[in-house]
Amino acid sequence: MTAIEFTHQVSSLRGTLYSFTRRFTHDKEEGLDLVQDTILKALTYRDKFREDTNLKGWLFTIMRNTFINNYRKTKRERTSHDTTKELYHLNVEDTHTFNSPGSNYEYKDIMKNIDEIREELLIPFKMHTSGYKYHEIAEHLNIPIGTVKNRIFHARKEIQKKLHGY
Repeated sequence: MTAIEFTHQVSSLRGTLYSFTRRFTHDKEEGLDLVQDTILKALTYRDKFREDTNLKGWLFTIMRNTFINNYRKTKRERTSHDTTKELYHLNVEDTHTFNSPGSNYEYKDIMKNIDEIREELLIPFKMHTSGYKYHEIAEHLNIPIGTVKNRIFHARKEIQKKLHGY
């Protein structure tokens, strides 16, 4: 297949590719960007395409992999890294803001629900969310690490049940 034929066949599948983007995103602009990236990669790596391969399937695979790679890249960019010596801080960016009155009310309501769980679960959970490591919590409370992990797990489960509406 010549380069012109290949380009024509790829561009004739533009509408099909756009329809396929709905599996990944409902945002029109993001879908158009994904189609554009897919076509660009297909044209760039035309020499990798084999004649006995289904072109539409090949393009769908490029699109899926492009979406996954972009998603992972975006997720990585939103993660902050702890550079302290003891790694006290959690390596997750805090994206919550409680500036609006409604958000402040939700925050207080959530914290009230969290504070209602049993104290034996609450203390390890709060220590863990404050950045303490499992072994530090175990030493501080004088209990085994397995017990600490178990209590944090059960605290999360209870909190999830209480906050099911959020």
